[in-house]
Amino acid sequence: MRDTLTLEFCHVSIFDNYIVVVMNEGVNLSPSDNYILLDIANDYFKDKPFVYITHRINSYSVDPQIYYETAKIKNLKGFAVVSSDYKAKRNAEVEKMFFSKPFGIFSELNEAYKWADERVQD
Repeated sequence: MRDTLTLEFCHVSIFDNYIVVVMNEGVNLSPSDNYILLDIANDYFKDKPFVYITHRINSYSVDPQIYYETAKIKNLKGFAVVSSDYKAKRNAEVEKMFFSKPFGIFSELNEAYKWADERVQD
């Protein structure tokens, strides 16, 4: 791990090929929150390919419009959702329709890490 950040609405872990975000319980992720995450991604992965991994431990909501903005990041090679919760995985299936890049849904972080490393190599 290269770095960790604790924000008002989430915890961020930065690795060489991916960023892992754990949202706080009950957060309603807004476009303004997303811009903060986009700035972090730009700071750490300026022109380097990376994958965004959201580890859905807590329950929170996402404005699907966020995915349109996130997909515009040129060096973003994919988006992964990690959760063992059936409902969270079904929600991710809907969110996937708003995202134009590779979108993986996993039960375990290690599966997402492997997938992310493969996306970065493509």
